[in-house]
Amino acid sequence: MTIRVVVADDQELVRSGFAMILDAQPDIEVVAEAGDGAEAVEAVRRYAPDVALLDIRMPRLDGIGACRAISAETSCRTVMLTTFDSDEYVYEALHAGASGFLLKDVRRDDLVHAVRVVTRGDSLLAPSVARRLVEQYTRPAAARPAVTRPRRPDPRLDTLTGRERETLLLLARGLSNAEIAAELVVSDHTVKTHVGNVLAKLGLRDRIQAVIRAYETGLITAGDPPPGGAYGSGPSPAPVRD
Repeated sequence: MTIRVVVADDQELVRSGFAMILDAQPDIEVVAEAGDGAEAVEAVRRYAPDVALLDIRMPRLDGIGACRAISAETSCRTVMLTTFDSDEYVYEALHAGASGFLLKDVRRDDLVHAVRVVTRGDSLLAPSVARRLVEQYTRPAAARPAVTRPRRPDPRLDTLTGRERETLLLLARGLSNAEIAAELVVSDHTVKTHVGNVLAKLGLRDRIQAVIRAYETGLITAGDPPPGGAYGSGPSPAPVRD
């Protein structure tokens, strides 16, 4: 399968450089380039790519706005590109529906890997990383109250079975499928089924969006102890896959 990509950046050299790197791959085709967010949204509508690479700072419509529109209207996955290594940008991108976040000085191989990863339905940030970001921006005394968001109820949570709700809680703690399976004493296959059901019922794209939804709806709150003692004093898990 050929992965179709749209590259959007207001700097022509950066945009063409990324496009050249990706087009050189046998399984990737750059179907369009865009110089701003509005052009990016239009290109996604027209060419129906699998992935859109979006610079965060662009004229007319910035990358966050473009990501939000693309996520709402299409099944295209988005990877955000920026020169700014800022938690705020990461959070805003994830909240808009992004599946990944890369700095513009990313290595050639990592750029290609990122496109392939999000095409498979995986995310470029471990849920544990997203969890720390969401905790920072949803707690009442957040360091940056300007981006703090109020809790928003989601009636779709009521459609989850008891086991699916448990899965969401553990997933929101940053646990991998194997760790969730150990906590629930079920198989990895069963966990994948539960995760898939959670994403489908809540209308979410990936695990990271599930982490955000769990915190923003108040299902869990910053500082809550991990369920069953999971995700305790050990190191944070590596990026996980569905």
